[in-house]
Amino acid sequence: MRPLFLATLLISAAAIAYEILLMRMLSIVQWHHFAYMIISLALLGYGASGTFIAIGRRWLEPRFEVFFSLSALLFSVTMVACFVLGQRVPFNALEIVWNPRQFLYLAATYLVFFVPFFFAACCIGLAFTCRRSRISRIYFFDLLGAGLGAMMIVGVLFLLSPQDTLIMLSVVALLASASMGLTSNARKPLLAVQLVCLVALLFGLPKSWLEMRISEYKGLNQAMQVVGSNVLTVSSSPLGLLTVVESPRIPFRYAPGLSFNTGFEPPEQLAIFTDGDSMSVITRFDGNLDALGYMGDVTAALPYALLDAPHVLILGAGGGADVLLALYNGAGKIDAVELNPQITNLVTGTFAGFAGHLYDDERVTLHTQEARGFVARSKNRYDLIQVALLDSFAASGSGVQALNESYLYTVEAIQEYLRHTAAGGMLAVTRWLKLPPRDNLKLVATVLKALRETGVADPGRRLAMIRSWNTSTLLVKQGEFSLDDIAVIKEFARSHSFDTAFYPAMPAHAANRFNLLDQPYLYDGITALLGENADDFVARYKFHITPATDDKPYFFHFFKWSALPEVMALRKRGGASLIEWSYLILIATIAQAAVAGVILILLPLSRVKRSWPAGAGTRMGGYFFLLGLAFLFVEMAFIQKFILFLSHPLYAIAVVLSGFLMFAGFGSAYSGRLARRVEQTGRSPVSIAVAGISAIALLYMALLPMLFQQLMGLADGIKMALSVFLIAPLAFCMGMPFPIGLNRVADRLPDFIPWAWGINGFASVMGASLATLLAIEFGFTVVVLFALGLYAAAAVIMRHQLAQGRL
Repeated sequence: MRPLFLATLLISAAAIAYEILLMRMLSIVQWHHFAYMIISLALLGYGASGTFIAIGRRWLEPRFEVFFSLSALLFSVTMVACFVLGQRVPFNALEIVWNPRQFLYLAATYLVFFVPFFFAACCIGLAFTCRRSRISRIYFFDLLGAGLGAMMIVGVLFLLSPQDTLIMLSVVALLASASMGLTSNARKPLLAVQLVCLVALLFGLPKSWLEMRISEYKGLNQAMQVVGSNVLTVSSSPLGLLTVVESPRIPFRYAPGLSFNTGFEPPEQLAIFTDGDSMSVITRFDGNLDALGYMGDVTAALPYALLDAPHVLILGAGGGADVLLALYNGAGKIDAVELNPQITNLVTGTFAGFAGHLYDDERVTLHTQEARGFVARSKNRYDLIQVALLDSFAASGSGVQALNESYLYTVEAIQEYLRHTAAGGMLAVTRWLKLPPRDNLKLVATVLKALRETGVADPGRRLAMIRSWNTSTLLVKQGEFSLDDIAVIKEFARSHSFDTAFYPAMPAHAANRFNLLDQPYLYDGITALLGENADDFVARYKFHITPATDDKPYFFHFFKWSALPEVMALRKRGGASLIEWSYLILIATIAQAAVAGVILILLPLSRVKRSWPAGAGTRMGGYFFLLGLAFLFVEMAFIQKFILFLSHPLYAIAVVLSGFLMFAGFGSAYSGRLARRVEQTGRSPVSIAVAGISAIALLYMALLPMLFQQLMGLADGIKMALSVFLIAPLAFCMGMPFPIGLNRVADRLPDFIPWAWGINGFASVMGASLATLLAIEFGFTVVVLFALGLYAAAAVIMRHQLAQGRL
């Protein structure tokens, strides 16, 4: 049995690592929200494998070792082959709102990437079906391997490129194939094929095959179309693929919100693209601040006109543009916070001379940390906290961020910033201007809620906003704006031909004077949000501008079902940008997952001969279906919760999956002992496990926000270890219901095992995307509570089956 346990561990480790790697690679090639599609794909493979095994069980069981080894071999090969093929599907997410053919391409992408997971799942499903007496041990090594794979992949991505990591995982799957092949009666032909595949993987693949084809609509691809543009450096880590580009012939001119009145030109700049988009720049600087004259002519310079030599905190320092802005405008001291150490290394190392050794300035202190964590831990109170404009205008305007969690712009985040703002100091947030306004008004709504919750009776006295032709800058003062402040704001706007969008007691005729719009959208919107009928305005507004919170951190989610018919009618008349297409892709993914699950799992299973009593299959099918949904709902909700604590989606996915799977494995190993003890007393072991799940989950929902607040400033390694420690007891309990049910089925209804595997997989396919949709609409707390209800229903089914003596 040792080769089986080793092979199971290796396959599970490779499968979960491949799942996370695909999320990373598709974030580069397309966008971040495809992560949820990949989770759904992986689970579809597991469900479909159960169907395949159920159909061919009698033929597969005598040849178990051969087919396990062959499935592992095909998993290894298709990992690479399907990535190569998947990139050649002409799917363009930006066309999906007006080109129905893109839904077919999305389905093709979905099915291509499904194939490797199908072969990986066949290995595990065959082990469950053909070695029923060892189900708990197999399930333990399955989950342990998955947990180790999730933990391993983050470290590997710091050392290897995504393409080299893909090759490494294929080799791991080959090792699993070899482990089982040596125990089969076809070991010689299998070994020959395995060696050929190994040589091909290591030496025979052309580099061009694995080259990532970044969407032509991403900023990097567009920049490379410029004559003379050149890539200077490329670096990769789990935090992103950074590409530095120079364009000497047609230079970069990155100055968001620059006034048309300016008499200055930005110096030479190098562009930094993160995952092919989200451009920031490193600006040539030789220590002469006069060369940065344009830095006084942007909307983000407004707070410096109101403050004298302020102590500034910059959240999202990037390539240093906002640090230069602060230096030019007379900041006395600057704390610059940047999450990605790769970016800080570019500014302090590779291009330090180009950047004028910016971070060596005695006024500047660089902190390579997550923004919320730094603020929570800081003892300082700042005159100005500036939230940098980090996303690109194209990404902001196209709806690609609708599924992105952003904890920088939540009610709790605003409250944290203001707690660290000195009396008379300010919070400044600059955003891109989109029409009709979306994130500008949602930001104001979020700030207003944050202020009201802290007891500010008249929050409108603390707000001011100006806008250019493409940006807006919102100021939130720790105190009320004085008449002198308002005079400075008006003069700054007038002298730069910026429009005042709002200040206390602003008359309507003062809006929309320079950069003319059809109507004064921002003034009207902010005035409505401050009025008595604010809730009615939010409900009637065409976009979702309800304040973002840590429980619903989807700041860039603006989609409203009620507005869909109207915006779809406008999509071919320039209205495509009004549609948050990534939300539609989530809906399409759920629909495709349902259809694929029915076709590949449920319909074939319905043709399999059944030998169990009438009604038993329906009830146990319901049991495994509920477990599949519940497990994924809890897992997905806690992944989202831990993004805030661990600072990055990939860290959260890897650490939370690792913790859940490893300790669920330990729970699985313990489940047999629990079942034997509890059943002697006449109680249901599933009820005991569900009681533990419910108690721990509810406790965490109450305590985690406070814990995260206190511990967010710790080092990444410590936070990862704490995360696994926190997840362990919940995951331990969650690992019990499935193997308890599967062991019962193996004893009484052995033919039902592939059904259980397939039905659980189908539910999991739906659960991954449904959990995201529910979190966007209702918040993580509702998702967890719903999951606990599903667990309770499953416990009722099992208790009823035991009471009737059917299991």
